[in-house]
Formats: sequence, C-alpha cells, structure tokens
Amino acid sequence: MGVEEIVLLNAADEAVGTAPKAESHHRETPYHLAFSCYVVDTDGRVLITQRALAKRTFPGVWTGSCCGHPGPGEGLRGAVVRRLQDELGIPDESLAVMALSPVLPAFQYRAVAEDGTVEHERCPVVRATVPAGTPVAVNPAEVEAAAWWTWRECLDLAGRPESSPWYRLQLAELAPLGAPLDWPDAGTAGLPPALLW
Repeated sequence: MGVEEIVLLNAADEAVGTAPKAESHHRETPYHLAFSCYVVDTDGRVLITQRALAKRTFPGVWTGSCCGHPGPGEGLRGAVVRRLQDELGIPDESLAVMALSPVLPAFQYRAVAEDGTVEHERCPVVRATVPAGTPVAVNPAEVEAAAWWTWRECLDLAGRPESSPWYRLQLAELAPLGAPLDWPDAGTAGLPPALLW
C-alpha cells in the first residue's frame, strides 16, 4: 500500500496539490480536504466512536462515526465507503443498501490539539443510513470503542469536553435539523469544487 495523500486546497476550495497525510499534520497543517460521516441506522440510532488512544492527532476523543481524507481523484462516496470498511468493518451487505446523503456540504473548521497539532479542513458532513442491526468490527489502530447511541445521548456528548472539537461544531449545525433520520439531503451543489461525488 502506498503513502496516503491528502488534497490541498486554496481559499476557494479548489485543489492546488497533494501532500503525504502523515507528514502534513503539525502546528502549521495546510488547509485540505476531508469528510465526516454519521452512520445512522433505520431505528434512528447513531454510531458514535472513540478515536484510538494511539492516534497521533486528537487521541481518545469521542466523535461521529468516522472521518477521513478523500485521496487525489477519489470521490466522496468512494472515500466514505473505504473508511466505513477500514475503520468500522461495516459489511458489504449493509454498504450495498446504504443511503448516503450530504447534510452539511459546506462545513469547514480549524482546531488545535493539546500538543499544538492543527486540523484545518474543508470537511463536508454526510449521513450514511444503514439497516438496524448492522454489525461493527472496529479497526483498533483507528477506533478505541464504538456504540450505537440515541440522538439525545449524541446531543449530550456535544456538551462534554471529551468530544472532539469538530463534533461540537457539527452538532451545533445538526441539532436544529432535528433527529438524524429527518436531516434533509442538502444535495451535492454545495460540495467543494475539489470534491467529486
């Protein structure tokens, strides 16, 4: 497997180059392309995860289902499916019937970890709807723990310091949209120019 690369962006969210992911996250992390995904089952529960304690950036924080970086030339849908498989072991039969919807296509943020590492991302937020009872098999290199939470529990997490900074910012925008199964599909028009669907 080759070196994972991120897509670098300009202020207009256009691709201006690539860089190795591992070497790009530091105190002056360049603005780049990412995504966040909330996996919601048909009973309305949300898959909430804790980042692995061994991760270099924001270890151990609680956050949405998964996040990642679309690679050069990789569409958002493909990147989400890849990370759902790699991080959470979502089985093929659930992915085959999954409904994927952009819910916050314009989301972006900048956050600084305790060690000074910066995240600076254009990070569209998507909802992946899967059947109730979908099993999860976490990759321990990526995920410390995962569980299906009620929406009320998700809202409560946003008020606690162990949640990730991007989770708190996203929940501030998602909460007014109602319960996760009611979040409107925002369509693809608001996605950054650098990102294919």
